[in-house]
Amino acid sequence: MPEGNGAQRQPARQEEQQGSSMFSKILQAVAMWALMQLVMKQFMGGGPKTATVQDATTGQTVQVSTSVPPYDQRPQRLDDGAAYNQIPQLIAPIWPENSQVDIIVTISPSFVPTPLEQTSADKVVFQEKKFTIGNWSDARTEERTIDIPTEVQRNGTLWGHFYVGLSGALLDPTQPNYDPGSAYHFVWPLTHYIPRKKEFKTRNLLAGKEDVEEVEEVEEEQPSGPIITNYYHPNISLSFIPNTGSMTFAQTHPAERQFLRLEATGARDGTGQNTWYYPILFVNTFWQLKSQMTIINETIKTMPMRIDLNNLAGWKFKTMASIDLSAKEAARAAAFGNPLTTGSDGSEIEMIKEIFLDSNPILLGITIFASIAHMILETLAFGSDIAHYRKKKDNVGISVRSILANVFMQTIIFLYLVDQSQNTSWMILGSQGVGILIELWKVTTVVNVRIRPAPGSIIPYRISFEDKHKLSETEEKTKEYDEIAFKYMYIAGVPLLIAYAIYSLIYDTHKSWYSFVIATLVGSVYAYGFLMMVPSLYINYRLKSVAHMPGKAMMYKFLNTFIDDLFAFTIKMPFLHRLATFRDDIIFFIYLYQRWAYKVDYTRVNEFGQGGEDDAVEEKKAEGQKAVLPAPTEEQTVGTTSEKASGTETGKAKKRK
Repeated sequence: MPEGNGAQRQPARQEEQQGSSMFSKILQAVAMWALMQLVMKQFMGGGPKTATVQDATTGQTVQVSTSVPPYDQRPQRLDDGAAYNQIPQLIAPIWPENSQVDIIVTISPSFVPTPLEQTSADKVVFQEKKFTIGNWSDARTEERTIDIPTEVQRNGTLWGHFYVGLSGALLDPTQPNYDPGSAYHFVWPLTHYIPRKKEFKTRNLLAGKEDVEEVEEVEEEQPSGPIITNYYHPNISLSFIPNTGSMTFAQTHPAERQFLRLEATGARDGTGQNTWYYPILFVNTFWQLKSQMTIINETIKTMPMRIDLNNLAGWKFKTMASIDLSAKEAARAAAFGNPLTTGSDGSEIEMIKEIFLDSNPILLGITIFASIAHMILETLAFGSDIAHYRKKKDNVGISVRSILANVFMQTIIFLYLVDQSQNTSWMILGSQGVGILIELWKVTTVVNVRIRPAPGSIIPYRISFEDKHKLSETEEKTKEYDEIAFKYMYIAGVPLLIAYAIYSLIYDTHKSWYSFVIATLVGSVYAYGFLMMVPSLYINYRLKSVAHMPGKAMMYKFLNTFIDDLFAFTIKMPFLHRLATFRDDIIFFIYLYQRWAYKVDYTRVNEFGQGGEDDAVEEKKAEGQKAVLPAPTEEQTVGTTSEKASGTETGKAKKRK
């Protein structure tokens, strides 16, 4: 009895301990929250609108207000004891919300502004008046053709000079009556210096030595570092960001800070800590794709220009600016060989932009849905394939040569994708690598992989594939059919491979002999790769059954082939890989025909002695019945084995899932 009471008290004590630990965790969370609030108020404000500063003359500390007054009510001098801070703390809008502004944009090869009176009309590319900041329906557009200055043709920068001011104000900062409180000017580059992607030189491998020497001499003259090229995009989007309010200057994101224009005279409020900023004009280069840009050189005399002016929500501005800055920094780091902090060189972001811009909205929506379905189906196919081979106890209907050939072919494809990595998405490379690992694992489930000595050979050891057990009659037939199918495949495939290799060697150009071998092999794989499924289809035909096939995995994979067909039009990949996505559809329809022709009765044990997957309850019942039954005699055992091998067993089986 005491032991029983102790056993009853122990769960109660555990519950009390769990309750107390949960209560302590809640207290810790509340304390952490209170501490964070205290720190935020201390360093980011939120408390009294005062700050403690030291008087430069007396050395005494005084309290001054940190609220930023309107610009037109700014004090003429600092408060007593206040100190001027070169880097402002708080910044507030200099003009009221919903202000109407005038804007002029000129182009010049010089960073220094030219007086507007001396600027020729062809250099004024944009001029609008009474544009309302915050009016979402107000949008302006101008299009024209500009002359490219000689300095820009010679790798110079095309600068855009932006003059913005309240409606009716003087915009030219070179004029004596210019008021920096009602207008501002800034400069922004309209051309982009982008590292050119490394282009691999190809040559005909059968070319003479003289041609090869000329190519090597040209390569030696080229600089070893990245080549920086001047690019121009004809579309320029300008967006005012309304309702930005006051903000802490030091805490703004670098992508946002580059568009902040502080009050030009350096004015401060009474505390000397705070100032004002002009309305944010976002020069939006987010949708300027490199593929749509033009390299500026001496042959480019004129270019079109389209400027759009509108209002943009603050959260869109912050998102676009930060992503754009991150992609450019990643591309710059990749060009100079620096480590990539984001794991990407910015090309993936560029590819996503291209999909959004170039794809039909309906097709884009389908592609997004298909992308999610592709990942789910691929994961299900991998899992189902692994489960099928883990549960399979024999080699009936399995083409071991097809699995080994699949490992070789997928490895060749992976090496080709790596060789063409500048045109390949990481998603494609990742799925290909996982497929190779699963195929290698399949080999170990079907046969034993051993390293055996090889006497009399150059290589002292060899890899041997040995059967896991003595094969049954049906497994021997499977092995025989596999050999027959591969014999005819070799007869058809090897001459085609040799012919393709000779053609590619004579007429195509390659980076190296390694690239030639990989390109030739992958071309054959893509062209005749569907033949790897032919042995399995042939075995199905000779056995007149598809019961041994991993049905779920096959359906998942074949559904993925149709998604791959859709991907072929949207995801960046080499042309041969894109073309190969359509070849699996042929195998799919043949497999569907075989499933229709060789129907499987799931209510009986199939011709290979496989009764499907049993429910847990039924398994226990079956085990209990087996325990009660007497041990079978030797004659009964032999009879049962022959029935299973011949497919004549008629015992009741459980229904497959």
